[in-house]
Amino acid sequence: MDDLDLQQLQDKLKSSPNGLSQSEALRRLTQYGSNEIAEKKTNQILKFLTYFWGPIPWMIEAAVVLSALAQHWPDFAIILLLLLANAVIGFWEEHQAGNAIAALKAKLAMKAQVKRDGQWSTVESRELVPGDVIHIRLGDIVPADARLLDGEPLQVDQSALTGESLPATRQCGETVFSGSIIRRGEIDAMVYATGAKTYFGKTAELVQSAHSVSHFQQAVLKIGNLLILLALALVAVIMTVALLRGDPLLTTLQFALVLTVAAIPVAMPTVLSVTMAVGARQLTKKGAIVTRLAAIEELAGVDVLCSDKTGTLTQNKLTLGDPFSLDPSSVDSGPELVIFNAALASRADNKDAIDRAVIDGLSDGQSLDGYQLVHFQPFDPVHKRTEATVRGLDGLEFKVTKGAPQVILALSANRAQVKAAVESAISGFAARGFRSLGVARTDAQQEWQFLGVLPLFDPPREEAKATIATALQMGVKVKMVTGDQLPIAQETAEKLGMGPLILDASGFEATATHSSELLEKSIEKADGFAQVFPEHKFQIVDVLQQHGHIVGMTGDGVNDAPALKKADCGIAVSDATDAARGAASIVLMTPGLSVIVEAIKTSRKIFQRMNSYAIYRIAETLRVLLFMTASILIFNFYPVTAVMVVMLALLNDGAILSISYDNVHYSNDPERWNMRVVMGIATVLGIIGVISAFGLLYLGESVFQLDRAHIQTLIYLKLSVAGHLTIFLTRTRGPFWSIRPARILLLAVCGTQLVATLIAVYGWFMTPLGWGWALAVWGYALAWFFVNDRLKLLAYGILSPQPQRRGAGGLRHAAEGPAAAPNHRSLGLPEESPR
Repeated sequence: MDDLDLQQLQDKLKSSPNGLSQSEALRRLTQYGSNEIAEKKTNQILKFLTYFWGPIPWMIEAAVVLSALAQHWPDFAIILLLLLANAVIGFWEEHQAGNAIAALKAKLAMKAQVKRDGQWSTVESRELVPGDVIHIRLGDIVPADARLLDGEPLQVDQSALTGESLPATRQCGETVFSGSIIRRGEIDAMVYATGAKTYFGKTAELVQSAHSVSHFQQAVLKIGNLLILLALALVAVIMTVALLRGDPLLTTLQFALVLTVAAIPVAMPTVLSVTMAVGARQLTKKGAIVTRLAAIEELAGVDVLCSDKTGTLTQNKLTLGDPFSLDPSSVDSGPELVIFNAALASRADNKDAIDRAVIDGLSDGQSLDGYQLVHFQPFDPVHKRTEATVRGLDGLEFKVTKGAPQVILALSANRAQVKAAVESAISGFAARGFRSLGVARTDAQQEWQFLGVLPLFDPPREEAKATIATALQMGVKVKMVTGDQLPIAQETAEKLGMGPLILDASGFEATATHSSELLEKSIEKADGFAQVFPEHKFQIVDVLQQHGHIVGMTGDGVNDAPALKKADCGIAVSDATDAARGAASIVLMTPGLSVIVEAIKTSRKIFQRMNSYAIYRIAETLRVLLFMTASILIFNFYPVTAVMVVMLALLNDGAILSISYDNVHYSNDPERWNMRVVMGIATVLGIIGVISAFGLLYLGESVFQLDRAHIQTLIYLKLSVAGHLTIFLTRTRGPFWSIRPARILLLAVCGTQLVATLIAVYGWFMTPLGWGWALAVWGYALAWFFVNDRLKLLAYGILSPQPQRRGAGGLRHAAEGPAAAPNHRSLGLPEESPR
């Protein structure tokens, strides 16, 4: 299609600048298919079979084979059940997680403005067909390969496709490719290729990989590897001693394999995926869609949140104040005429807050009817103004512009005469918290004449002040980031209770060359930043990260993408551009800061559930491994059989999944992974468990003189009951009763322990114990449970003496919010007005 001129292309596609009819578009959708790349479908049976391939499944399968060779058929049946259960649970949870990610992608589906039946409408990009006429503008990701129609040149970022860092200019008739980003301008374009037929064969992917491994997941997986190595080392010792004693090789090997399978964290990948998927669904209900599941953990640790002002801290509902006119008494330059000319330089269909406020400010007697828009140049961050060429009622053309007052003033031929009055008006408006908008119009000689200044005010959100206070109580310092002038930013910060220390970002480059250390300290200590450009956001995030902060950054524009990528947790606010959403880890579906704070609370709860699981898993592995190894080496006695070990693992893995839904209190401090506390608490609980197990072994053998078969059943029930009670110890930092467990966790533990008790009482695959001894074991385990809880509190007091206000253990406190910064004027930073 590239060798055809624009008219030939329209003829070939049987389309025109008026687009297609809806019926024709539907017909072509059937003919050409959806504008998306068909994902390669994985055979579900083959997918299921992959769960039987890998180090952990191999070990379980080896145990199955050895059980069959030794003709231990009960062992064979139960170990095979464990193998199948792990495969089914893993397959189902991954399938559910995949469905959840697909649902999130559907919510973030790219939209496109398309002309159908002569009317503009918004449709999902997947519904575009060759011949459609689309409208693309600043911040959009081009949804399909298209040729530009009549209009001004575009600046297009193709770096994601070609690697070229600089934007390319595209003229009328030239091609823009699917996946490129519009950096400047807006224009209509005709789609000529969709889906797999696009130049690069795929559309831009907005949702990043959901399988990224976070810092927390890496830490937990390292724990898993440590436990596996410990298990293999101790099992090697057991096997060596057993073989030296002349024990049967097959039985010894089978037991060693089963013990290894029971000790290693088989359920860890499943617990991780379930917990993260549950957390993502919870955040979605609160209006925050997670595009990278690992961001949940990052959000839990955020201690500095850089927040956009407009729309996040404020209502993004600009209201127009009384304009400043150079000559209020003159008909040609009165306040109403200032508003009227500003309205001519606006477009209602742009959905721009400033344009809406200006047009809404027209008086009842004013009307734009009869004025013909010849050309419109939209606002962009470089030129910082809009410009329109208009044909008036008399048929003569003139130009109008509105934008940053200093920019408009620099254009104007009458700037020398009006500069002092204009700057005085701007200062007066800024002192009252108003944003200023300069307005100019060309005269008969086509020279710009400054007309006046429009004051605009964006009131703070009603809940913003309380939300910021709540965030500070949670150890999160909110820093305002705005392109507005310094006085406006200071006024807004004062109303929101954020502190007055606002840094003027317009002088970052000048200051950085000779005073970088002072600048970095000021960035860390500042309450906010005014006159911020996108490149400043990246610098702010970088400096804060270098000083040890975990940074959240909000953004909505295409130029915010680098900062959103750079931040530990990039957050695209509601109504953000496609490019910003693509770079962010979390996308907000509702406006305001409160949804971010709610998301932080939820992510901290998720973190604590994972923390509880890590302590539990380590403690249980230590308990089983150390007790088994010591019993075999010291007493030459296998305290439980291979079948018992397998059933312990099976019941544990079945119940622990419910921890993903447990009740927890969010911490009032940013979460930090503290391996010293986690390993310390787990070791204490594990060693106490070994002591209590040997205590029961002594009572059974020496005091009550039970035979070895009954003692094995006794130990099995004790390990099962005490192991599950450990969940209730690790889930709280305080006493076990300080946080009520979720019903699902309570039911899961009670259910599995009822099964374990019935197995022991009636002797399924083991010597029956009877109800009397079973109740005695329960009483023994509960008595040690209360002792363990007291010792756990003592261990926390030693390992982590600094008290936390709420929540579970294993957490290290972040520093309090940054202290006061030096006054920005001490840096000598210049000031410049924004749009």
